[in-house]
Amino acid sequence: MPWKIERKHDHVAVVTMNTNEVNAQNPAFFADLHAAFDRLETEFDDCAVVLTGGSGKVFSAGLDLDHHFAMFARRSLREIDDWFAAYRATNLRLFTYSRPTVAAINGHAYAGGFITAINCDYRIAMEGPLQFSLNEVPIGIPMPAVYCEIIKYAIGTQAASEFTLFGQVYDLTAASRMGVVQKTVPPEQLLDAAVAWAAHVTPDCYPAYSFSKRALQATTMAAIDAAARLDLDQLSRGMSDPKSLRANARRYRELKGKEITWPLPA
Repeated sequence: MPWKIERKHDHVAVVTMNTNEVNAQNPAFFADLHAAFDRLETEFDDCAVVLTGGSGKVFSAGLDLDHHFAMFARRSLREIDDWFAAYRATNLRLFTYSRPTVAAINGHAYAGGFITAINCDYRIAMEGPLQFSLNEVPIGIPMPAVYCEIIKYAIGTQAASEFTLFGQVYDLTAASRMGVVQKTVPPEQLLDAAVAWAAHVTPDCYPAYSFSKRALQATTMAAIDAAARLDLDQLSRGMSDPKSLRANARRYRELKGKEITWPLPA
């Protein structure tokens, strides 16, 4: 079912991610995101955007481990490079979107789901036992250089280093202190608060907003361009390294409580 898009204000559209129960990111999720933003650019071209996971307990759980761990284990550098090019484009489309974007964080945000949240210009989370983590390294996935630059832009270099390299799980208080979340509200106020924030910028100010956002992101985009060679030359090798694959399998067993269904290299 396509992601739900509703006009909740004269110039704010709420996009509810619903690809699967925890918005695990796989090709269907990426296709749904692009389809939603295609609609936003045509049917809702006068609207700022609020992105949410709806009423579930998870905003987004990040990469679909069943899909991606099996792909990494096939050790096809071309397949991984092609996948990453599409994944990169999806994140950059959200990160550079020319109108205001607000994440209404309704639940946990892990790994790629964390990055989806910080791709947005402003983040509001509901109060509660939410968890935030960039756990790529502890599960054996190298953090792409492009995302390192986005993370630094969103939360600063020191917090980005801590989140990225050590992959710990942080509660809402810590995530707020480290800049991941800028505002917290009771659960029943989440969408209203996100819509109100997005509505601060009126459509006649969108050209000014778009230019100013590009200016703010200019050095980050230059760094992303400069780091592209690192991703192109080394990322797929790191993702398919036998040690990485063993870490994938170990964490899969721990997280899923079951055996992997794909072969590992000898």
